[in-house]
Amino acid sequence: MTSPLRIMIVDDEAPARNRLKELLADCADSFPHQVVAEAANGREALELMSNNPADLLLLDIRMPEMDGIEVARHLLSLPQMPAVIFTTAYDLYAIQAFEVNAVDYLLKPVRGERLLGALQKARQNRPPGPAQLQKLSQRPRTYLSVQERGKIVLIPVCDIIYLKAELKYVTIRTHEREYLLEESLTNLEQEFKANFIRIHRNCLVAKDRITGFEKVAEDDGEAHWEVVLKGTEEKLPISRRQQYVVKEFAK
Repeated sequence: MTSPLRIMIVDDEAPARNRLKELLADCADSFPHQVVAEAANGREALELMSNNPADLLLLDIRMPEMDGIEVARHLLSLPQMPAVIFTTAYDLYAIQAFEVNAVDYLLKPVRGERLLGALQKARQNRPPGPAQLQKLSQRPRTYLSVQERGKIVLIPVCDIIYLKAELKYVTIRTHEREYLLEESLTNLEQEFKANFIRIHRNCLVAKDRITGFEKVAEDDGEAHWEVVLKGTEEKLPISRRQQYVVKEFAK
């Protein structure tokens, strides 16, 4: 016998959450399930996942602070990502994007028959992957996330001083500590190009953390530039190829 699907409902509007609970109750005979948690925003949903693991999230797209697409991208850091069914008010662009990327969605107001069909598909379909979610995202993430001791840890992008690629990981440096992230530095550069600048082939620094530059003599008589950053005493070398950064900030 198939065990009941554990479901989390995520929507910033209480009436919408109540509507989904009522529709799920109507589906109970045809589709055994258990609503394990409700969340009013994306951050709350990710925090609840630690103690209320869900097999599937009914996830609103448009929410303040962190939209549903970003929530799903953070869920990728879990060893086993839950299935996701997005909910959305009518938005032609979003619907076309979801259909092209084969990601399931429910159009608000959600109908019981459509919900039941989506739930049945969710048991069989794989959750969306990083490439699919990145295509759906219309804006950069507000957080990066890592998994530590079974929990999703969110790091506000505005707190990041630099991102440095080392072997297969990227080190995230904040004022408090370091984190290890399994993502491509090139992809991070593309996503956050408005806020970060490359100073070396393996390093991006936050533009608003740059306080100055120092020229440092090397043993062979040559000299190189280092960037001085607010929030850390560490100074990072600027490669010859990226020395235009010094002139750019001097303006």
